[in-house]
Amino acid sequence: MGMVRASPPELHMIFDPLEGMIAVEREDVVQFALDPIMAQIDEINRVTDDLLNSLDPQAVLYSSYKGREGASYMAGIYTNIWYGFVIGLVVALVYLLSQGGVF
Repeated sequence: MGMVRASPPELHMIFDPLEGMIAVEREDVVQFALDPIMAQIDEINRVTDDLLNSLDPQAVLYSSYKGREGASYMAGIYTNIWYGFVIGLVVALVYLLSQGGVF
């Protein structure tokens, strides 16, 4: 938020609404408006929260569709079932080959 002139321009008095005080305007002080930067910081905070939520399979992700809360959890279950099946087949094949062959 910017400064507000509290008196005629000749007196160089300004009002800072964030601080709630009246001060003398000086030539050697530069003040920047941080409102656009705060919007970018809020966006970065949302992205970092989403990054932390990506570690939890039940968490809602920032840019995902509604109803996709458990999608990562179910994908992990199906992936582990598939890997277990493939590893089980490989172990069974090695066992059969070591016991005299399949043929």
